[in-house]
Amino acid sequence: MADVVVVGGGPAGRAAAAACSDTGLEVVLVDPAPRRVWPHTYGSWSDELPAAVGDPAAAAVADRMLLHGTHRHEWARQYAVLDNTALWKHLWRHDVVEVTGRAQTAEHGPTGSTVVLKDGRRIAAAVVVDASGAARALSGGRPAHTSAQQSAVGWVVSAAAAEPSCRPGTGVFMDWRPAPQTRGGWPTFLYAVPVGADQVLLEETSLARRPALPLALLRRRLAGRLAEAGVGEQERISEERVRFPVDDPLPRPGRVVPFGAAAGFVHPASGFNIAASLQRAPWLAAAISAALPSGPAAAARAGWSILWPPRAVSGHLLRHRALRALLSMPPEQVPEFFELFFRLDAEHRAAFLAADDDPAGTYPAMSALFAGAPWRIRRRLVLGGLSVGHPLARHGLGGG
Repeated sequence: MADVVVVGGGPAGRAAAAACSDTGLEVVLVDPAPRRVWPHTYGSWSDELPAAVGDPAAAAVADRMLLHGTHRHEWARQYAVLDNTALWKHLWRHDVVEVTGRAQTAEHGPTGSTVVLKDGRRIAAAVVVDASGAARALSGGRPAHTSAQQSAVGWVVSAAAAEPSCRPGTGVFMDWRPAPQTRGGWPTFLYAVPVGADQVLLEETSLARRPALPLALLRRRLAGRLAEAGVGEQERISEERVRFPVDDPLPRPGRVVPFGAAAGFVHPASGFNIAASLQRAPWLAAAISAALPSGPAAAARAGWSILWPPRAVSGHLLRHRALRALLSMPPEQVPEFFELFFRLDAEHRAAFLAADDDPAGTYPAMSALFAGAPWRIRRRLVLGGLSVGHPLARHGLGGG
């Protein structure tokens, strides 16, 4: 019997398996294709990446990020796009046993747990970590309601072709200026980052919408936006398509420890989660290792508790209330909301977008945004779930 079985071989699962292995635990990793190449682009603020990851696994770095609302803003904060192959190698451990298969369920007893694969194979371990992403394979599956989803379509082009949209040494965090193909409807923005020595990803993004904007619509908007900048389809080196939920509830504590996107690490305002997984993997491993002598159930409780102390749960719920408020806004108010966000000082912006869920940073940031917002935006924030008595209502808003 292994000490830990990790279900899911994406970045979160690999990070959890590596950290557990590094503490001396015997680890099994289960994934339908453990050696597959991760298809998506992962980015993070450089200062949120663990030091051991930042330099060796960075494919490209932008020294500053631009933000376009009704005005142009510049954020002098370094942003890194990760090299997936380098990150995979960094997280690979020779003593982690890889099993090719699809986890279907988990059975629990006083002496440990058993992960049952779709083909009937059974893997016994003291603790089960579910890092299966949005599928939440062992953490209750997908919620019954329609999720709010971030969706995006991006083209990788040469740096020269991308220069009208993304100059060397910079990235574009959000450009809310409408694409030519936008005729009303839910607004989208351009996200642009260097992804290699001479390549840039230009991505038309719908931040969060229920239901998600169709990828075909995003592709038309992207093509129209880039055509206006002189970039045609012949410049496209490859295409990326993205769709994932941003409002999943926290799984309940139990014998399975959710991790990564399965655990609600996806930031509802940005979609980021890679830094959170890389930061918290050593915490998870240390908690399991320390509590394992007290039994499998105690180790699972310790793992969940270290990831979601009451403070973090509070911050997570606050950010999700803000997401509900955003989803309730008329389309024309969404870019205005982010213009208010861009006007916040860098400390407040960083606190709200931080990989952790500390309300000590989130409350002041949202309060500052609320204080500077016109009444029509304040009203939407309240109607969307930030009720009277909530810290944001201390500025005197009584609704209406």
